Amino acid sequence: MKVKVNRNAAKELKKMLETEEAQGKMIRIHIDHVHGDHAHYGISYDTPGEHDEVVQTDKDIDILVDTREDFLDGIWIQYFYVDDQGFVITNPSKGGHHH
Repeated sequence: MKVKVNRNAAKELKKMLETEEAQGKMIRIHIDHVHGDHAHYGISYDTPGEHDEVVQTDKDIDILVDTREDFLDGIWIQYFYVDDQGFVITNPSKGGHHH
């Protein structure tokens, strides 16, 4: 599976992993809802399970994804500080998003 992370998102995800809530866990990207040809994504803390893959990114952060979810392959995690501050997760090949 492929996951891209922009520099801002990597910085914010690393901050999340430094919290007490994240102790011993990883960042998981999951599917909140699927609407036909696109999905809405969420971020949570978790540990790897039977159907998971730990995807290493070029920004020195590992992302946990469920290999059974086709909409997770090829996601792009971005973080923006302007307009509505927050994460935006898209999958250019599948059309999903999360705000």
